[in-house]
Order: sequence, then C-alpha cells, then structure tokens
Amino acid sequence: MIPFLTLEGRRALITGGTSGAGAATVALFRELGARVLTTARSRPADFAGDDFVAADLTTEDGVQTVVDAVQRELGGIDILVNVLGGSSAPSGGFAALDDAEWEKEFNLNFFPAVRLDRALLPGMIAQGSGVVIHVTSIQNRLPLHDATTGYAAAKAALNTYSKSISKEVSPRGVRVVRVSPGWIAAPGVNGLALRIAEEASIGYDEAVQVIMNALGGIPLGRPAEPKEVADLIAFLASDRASSITGTEHVIDGGTVPTA
Repeated sequence: MIPFLTLEGRRALITGGTSGAGAATVALFRELGARVLTTARSRPADFAGDDFVAADLTTEDGVQTVVDAVQRELGGIDILVNVLGGSSAPSGGFAALDDAEWEKEFNLNFFPAVRLDRALLPGMIAQGSGVVIHVTSIQNRLPLHDATTGYAAAKAALNTYSKSISKEVSPRGVRVVRVSPGWIAAPGVNGLALRIAEEASIGYDEAVQVIMNALGGIPLGRPAEPKEVADLIAFLASDRASSITGTEHVIDGGTVPTA
C-alpha cells in the first residue's frame, strides 16, 4: 500500500533543527524517508553523525559553511526549510530598539533565509524541481509592540520576500511557501510561560493564560505543539502539495482574528 505522504529519497536542509518545531520537523522528515541535514550554532549531544553542521547563520561565513556541507553531504538539495528565528530584544517598545537590536533581529530572522536561497535555489532551478519553505510568524500581521516590533518587522520582510521569489522561481519548477505559526509550545515546558510563572509567582497554567491574553486569546484554547507545525511543513514539502506555491499557511489556533 502506498503511504499517503512520503519524502522518500528527498534531500533536505532544515535550519534551527535542534529544538521546538525545527527538531520536530527534522524527526518527521527522517521518519518519512528524507535525507536530512540540520544546523545550529553548536552540536547537541545526540547529533553524532554527518547529518548536523555547526554554524552561525547570522553571518555570511556561517551560511557558506552550511552550503558547503549541503554539497558535501547531500550532493544537492530538494527541500529547504528555514525554521531559524527568534528574538532577544528588550521590552519597552520602539524606543528600546537601537540600531544594534534592529540588526540582530534581521540578521537572525531574515538574512539567513535570503543568503541560503541565493546559494541553493540555483541548483533547484537547474534540476527543475524543489521546495522552499520559510517559517515566518503571525506577528507579521499581529505584532506585540512592547517587545517584538523588530522581530515582527523582520518576519514581515521575510513574508514579502518569499512571495516575490515564488513568482520568479515557480515557473521554473521550484515551489516557495510560507508557514506562519502563532505561539508554539510543547505541553508543560514552554520557556516563556515558565519564566512568567517564576517572575510573577503564579502557576504554569496561569502563566499560559497570561500569554494567551496578550495575544488577544487563542480560540482553540492552547498553543500549537511543535509536532503539529512539523506536520504542516511536511505536507507542504510533499508531492501532496504539488500545486501549492506562493501562499502563506497560518497555524495559530485561530489567534489572528481575520481570514
């Protein structure tokens, strides 16, 4: 019996693949038969083989290290999933963001995808097939002004950039899609909720409610789990989604209040 979804024999690079949705995507892609290379700044203890490369993708040299590893270990690429992202910006609104903070947000959330695309898309175009998935965020349309203005702006830039290149490369056989998660958290272990609980001397479930209230509520009643985001990414990377390109796919439990 032919499985509903397979990535058998596909060569994939997944950035940010050592935790959260990135790690879940790496595990699922391997389960579905893909050859996966992933990357982060340092090698975790459970990545002992040639399927991991340590690199700082906020730098040009780090991106080149990963590109070289893709060619050396995979001999090319069929699927590129850019999960890398995050924010360490201080709270305090726009006035708290100096030039250095803005540069950090874009160097983490925008430029790695641009540089990897520039290096790896030509090979996909040459073979006439490929899939690029950029993980953006619902904050490109629903920013939290106190602390995530820079992050949201970088993800909005990634969103627009992704749409633009999809129009350029889709006629040449390469699909480009976006996955925009809301709040992602493994049950009971979300770092933000744990920190809020400790700082406010409240329980974990109360801290989760604090975050959901800040988002304006999550109609589903909970954040998405990493494996649910991975399921969506795997579907979009597969032949089951062969006519889907140029689109944004939101997975947020209904957080964004508009269609």
